[in-house]
Amino acid sequence: MTRQVLFVQGGGEGVHDQWDDKLVASLRRELGPDYEIRYPRMPEEGEPRYASWKRKLEEELARLDDGAFLVGHSVGATILVHALAETAPKRAIGGIFLVAAPFVGEGGWKANDIPQTDLRTRLPKDVPIYCYHGREDETAPVEHLALYEKAIPTSVSRLLEKHDHQLNDDLSAVADDIRRLG
Repeated sequence: MTRQVLFVQGGGEGVHDQWDDKLVASLRRELGPDYEIRYPRMPEEGEPRYASWKRKLEEELARLDDGAFLVGHSVGATILVHALAETAPKRAIGGIFLVAAPFVGEGGWKANDIPQTDLRTRLPKDVPIYCYHGREDETAPVEHLALYEKAIPTSVSRLLEKHDHQLNDDLSAVADDIRRLG
């Protein structure tokens, strides 16, 4: 049986084709043929807007089978987790994986269009959540990982030494956790 993975790109001009495609290639290579990775292009990637990305995510989630894994990178991870907390998915989720996610809320970044949702109480129950951050991330401060730990105390955090915002284009740690759950 093929398992599905939805990968949500980060934001910025050209990110889908010039940056996060390398993350998706790494994930495909690491997971192998038993996993189908969906990698939709998000609207207005250069200027991500919560409302339009959330609509796109809802469309993509509706196409997934129960038990699919959700992986988000950077602001895509931030939008993904807030969208899931704001509106419960209609499908059962196998796991949520946040890669180099900037934290939006108290102590983190301010984002006028991302709702201040209580992640602790609003995320789907009994869904494993993993957070990954590179110690050498110069885009999203490494301190944001601790903010996610506080906001989602049931999450598993992975601080990766000598890794940057793109985790050095290596999602083997994410793939290992997905395989453990799958």
